[in-house]
Amino acid sequence: MSDRTEPIAPATVVVVSGGSRGLGLAIVEDVLASGARVAAFARSVTPELERLAAEQPDRVHAAAVDVTDVTAVNAFLKEAEARLGPIDALVNNAAVGQDSLHVHTSPEQIARIIETNLTAPLLLARAVLRRIMAKGNKGRIVMVTSVCAQRGYSGLVAYSATKGGLDSAMRTLAREMHGRALVNSVAPGFFASEMSSVLGQTQLDTITRRTPSGRLVEPENIVPVVHTLLFDDTNINGQVITVDGGNSI
Repeated sequence: MSDRTEPIAPATVVVVSGGSRGLGLAIVEDVLASGARVAAFARSVTPELERLAAEQPDRVHAAAVDVTDVTAVNAFLKEAEARLGPIDALVNNAAVGQDSLHVHTSPEQIARIIETNLTAPLLLARAVLRRIMAKGNKGRIVMVTSVCAQRGYSGLVAYSATKGGLDSAMRTLAREMHGRALVNSVAPGFFASEMSSVLGQTQLDTITRRTPSGRLVEPENIVPVVHTLLFDDTNINGQVITVDGGNSI
């Protein structure tokens, strides 16, 4: 008798946090294009996400939920299961940015960044994995982290700490799940988004010049990597996949 573990099936119901705009919305659209169903939430629901939910009510569940509100998040997951079926995948994408030297960042700001970017994603992953395991299923978890966890950038101390912490947690979680879920991180470089906009054009130009590919990352460069981790027959597990044009080399 073979002792080979069966590959984890492609995701069919995917939760996407921070799924109303930018990279999160692009991931939501890719999930739908792949034939899967998606439950997406963010602090506010954009017209684009509202449109997807209105056009495909049997495949999209969307709501305005703050990722740090544990009660609201758990209620959202329960509603999503009732509408879409058992959840078997999560893309932990919601985050807040930072643009302040550490000595100028208040304790309240540091606490908010840690709560949003590290504590909330860990609690969300816990909630999703408990649902997966309760139903005897297997799943996939993708943490959207950052190249900041691998290379230092001024003004991003707390932000970098949370992304590095999430990468470390991902590796341990991949081992803990022992084949019950594939758990990986995708670490984008800087790209046009609300968070990177606080850096200013001068800083973005500097980052572009020192990137071997000569250009910043775009969401369309990141989405195919997330797609692979959610849907392909892969044995990638416990890995950080960096998409930054070589900037972290």
